[in-house]
Parts: sequence; structure tokens; C-alpha cells
Amino acid sequence: MKKWLKIGFWVLFGIAVVIGLSMSGSAQKEEETSEPRIFIHVDGENAFLTEDEVHTRLVRKGFIYPGQKFGKLPVKKVEDYLESMSEIKTCRVYQNIGKQWNIDIETRKPIARIFNSSGETFYLDDLGHTMATSSLYTARVVVVTGNIPDDAHSLPVDEIINNDTLKTKKFLDDIYRISYYVCNDPLLSAQIGQIHREKNGDFVLIPQVGSHTIIFGSAFSDAEVEEKFKKLKVFYKEGLPYEGWNKYDIINLKYKKQVVCKKINEKEV
Repeated sequence: MKKWLKIGFWVLFGIAVVIGLSMSGSAQKEEETSEPRIFIHVDGENAFLTEDEVHTRLVRKGFIYPGQKFGKLPVKKVEDYLESMSEIKTCRVYQNIGKQWNIDIETRKPIARIFNSSGETFYLDDLGHTMATSSLYTARVVVVTGNIPDDAHSLPVDEIINNDTLKTKKFLDDIYRISYYVCNDPLLSAQIGQIHREKNGDFVLIPQVGSHTIIFGSAFSDAEVEEKFKKLKVFYKEGLPYEGWNKYDIINLKYKKQVVCKKINEKEV
């Protein structure tokens, strides 16, 4: 009998707890919500968003308003809206007990700023996605110019690479290969200031030190890009210190396993 009394007690206790939590949750839903706690995680030095900017955008969209009830927070809509912003890589929006709600954001990392053939400008991030420019910050990344039809609404690089038709019409994947390598190499990121695509399809690199230009040619694969940059780095480390940074007019990397140079006012050697 005592055993059944104990079981009955715990059953009633459990029911009371559930009812209490339910009533507490219902009451909380009718309470006025607090301001969101916004956390922005930046990979690198370029913060394209601030907490104030995120809050302002949510107010403008009507997701946050005075007197808003905790139960009326459109958590999923807020998350979907933030994830649609080109500056944001990932976003998580969640509610806590006590009228508190949080927004965790991870921003994208730009590796290149592109000025296309139509005069439009946008960024390319380290995962191959396009990003809109920001009025808050200008990223210190390599600039890409020239004959570039791709725009700010282009498909991500991985989708272009896996589509044989797009690979012949889009050049964002080629730009990504060069920019990504430059961005992740200390010597090249300090030296290469601009990438230009000529009308014939060749990429030309403009260095920040020296009077030469670098004819890079095509960038159809990671292996091709790596091989060309390795040649350039060897030339920079072993050739230019003896010849001087201002002796050459053109450094040509198009030819396999060799670097063809043209001295200022001289023919190619």
C-alpha cells in the first residue's frame, strides 16, 4: 500500500510540475519581450556588420517593435531573413527563459573585390559566394577588374565548377582559384594588389612592388594555379634579389615549367 502511495505522490507531483511550467510559459508569452542579445563572430579583420546595424534592419522589417509580446517573436522568420543577407555565413536565433532571446551570427570572409564589365562591384568570399559591399567597411583584399560578365547574383563557385555549361560562360571559379591562393599566401597577399582579366581571357596580375606586370594566363584548375604561383615565388626569391625589382617589364607564367621575362625596353629573354 505504501508503495502505491509513493507512486501516486510522484505522479501527482509530476502533473503539478507540468501544469506549473505550462502556466509559467503561457504567462511569459504574454509578457513584453526584451531587446535581443546579438553576437557577431568575425573571421578576420573585416566586420561587415555591427550589432546596431542588425538591430536596425530587424526594426525596419517589422520583426522588432515596441510592446512586442514574447510569444509573438517570429524566430524562424528572423533567422531566415538574416541568413538571406549576403554578409552572413551562418545564423542562429533562439529564445531563453525570462523573456530573453539571442542572435548568433557568423559573417563571411571576403578574399577579393570584383569590378565587373557592367560597372558593378561586389566581394567574393573564401567559400566562393558573392557578397554585397558595405557602407560600414571596405575590405583590404585583392581587386579584380576587366572582362568579367559575372555579377553579384552569380551562383556559388562550387555550383559553377560542377556544371559543364556554366564553366564555359562564367569566370568566377577562375577568379576564386587565383584570389584564394593569393589570400592564403603571405608573400603573394602582400605583393599582388590587382588581378585583371583581358579580353583574350588571360589573367594579368599587378604587383604592389616593382614596375613589372605578371601574365598569368588561364586558371582552369587548382593544380595549374599552384604550379604557376610556385614558379613566380621561386623567381621572386631567387631571381629578383639579384636583378632588381625594377629591371623587368613583363613576367610571363603561361608557359609550362618556365618563366619568360622581358626586361624594360628589351625583347623577351
